[in-house]
Amino acid sequence: MRPSTLPDLQRRRLMGWGLSAAGLAAAGAAAPHLAAFAADAVDFIRGPKVPDVPFTQISDHVYVIYAADGFPTESNQGMMSNITAVKTAKGVVILDSGASVQIGEMVIRQLPKVSDKPVVAVFNSHYHGDHWLGNDAFVSAYGQDLPIYAMPQTREQILGATGTEWQQAMLKWTNQSSAGTRIVAPNRDVKHGDVFDFGDVTLRAHHYGTAHTPSDVCLEVVQDKLTYVGDVMMNRRIANMDDGSYPGSLNYMDKLAQNIPGSNWLPGHGHAGQAVMVWQRELFAAIWEHAQQAARDMAGPEAAIAVAKADPRVASKAKETAGWDNNIGKYISLAYLEAEQKV
Repeated sequence: MRPSTLPDLQRRRLMGWGLSAAGLAAAGAAAPHLAAFAADAVDFIRGPKVPDVPFTQISDHVYVIYAADGFPTESNQGMMSNITAVKTAKGVVILDSGASVQIGEMVIRQLPKVSDKPVVAVFNSHYHGDHWLGNDAFVSAYGQDLPIYAMPQTREQILGATGTEWQQAMLKWTNQSSAGTRIVAPNRDVKHGDVFDFGDVTLRAHHYGTAHTPSDVCLEVVQDKLTYVGDVMMNRRIANMDDGSYPGSLNYMDKLAQNIPGSNWLPGHGHAGQAVMVWQRELFAAIWEHAQQAARDMAGPEAAIAVAKADPRVASKAKETAGWDNNIGKYISLAYLEAEQKV
C-alpha cells in the first residue's frame, strides 16, 4: 500500500517514528542507501498472514478455496469469497483473486498441491473488492505483465474512486488485516463471446447486461460443463444489490441457462451445483414480483418488504442465508425503487 493511502492510524505510527511518507522519500533521494530502509519501513505496515485453506477439486480441471464466511470481519481477515483455480496444460488460471494481498498469498501457497505450473492468467468477475484486491499478490509473484482480464467498466471502476473505497473499506472491516494491499487493476479487456485457449481447457466469457453490477463476466469452463458466475448468483448468501438490477439478474440467469444448458454453477459465495440458479432465481423472482406490484399500487417500500418477506419463496430462505436479517429489508427496498422507475 502506498503511504499516501494509509489509514490515519497507520500514518500516525509512521509519523511517530519520524518517518512520514514525504520524509522517507526525501531521505531516499538525499541518501540512496536509505531508500531500501524507507521501502522496508512502509512494507512493514502489513496485515498478518491469512491461515491456509486447502483447495477442493470440484471437476476435472477446477479447484476452489471455499470461503467459510459471507462477510468480512477481523477474525476471518476478509476471507469472504471463493477463489478458483483452473488447472490447464499451459498453467493455472485464477478466477477472482480474493479480498487482500494476504489472501492472494495464501492462495499461492496452496497452488503447488494443484499444479507445478505457474499462474498464467487472472480473471476478475466484477469490481467489488473481495474479487480483485488479491491481484496484488499475483503480480508480485508472477510479474507485472501477468494478464488480468475483466470487462472494461470493471477496470475503470477499480482505477477510479470505487477501487480506493473498496481498499479502505476492507481495512476498516478487517481491523487493518488487509494492510499492505495495493490496488492492481486488470490490464486486459474481455467481452461477451471471447474464447481463451489454454491447451486442454477452453474458457468462454459470458455477459448479458447488468445483474449484480453493470459489468459482471461469467467464465464457462467448457470441457468441465461448469461456469464460474461470480456474484450473478450466490448460494445461501444475500446479495449486495446496490449496483445491480433485479430484472437484469433474472434476464442474465435465463440467458446463461439458455446458452450453457446443463452447466454446474460455481458462485463467488457458497458451494457449486446446478441448484444454485434455482435457489437464486426463485428468491429474486419473488422479490421482484412483489416490488413491482407495490410500485404499481404506490404502496411504498415498507409494503413491498412486508409482502415479499411473507412469500414462502422468500421466507423459506431466511434461516439458511448468511446476512439475511441485516440486509433483506434493504434489498427489497432497492427492488421497490427500481420498480418505481419502470411503472
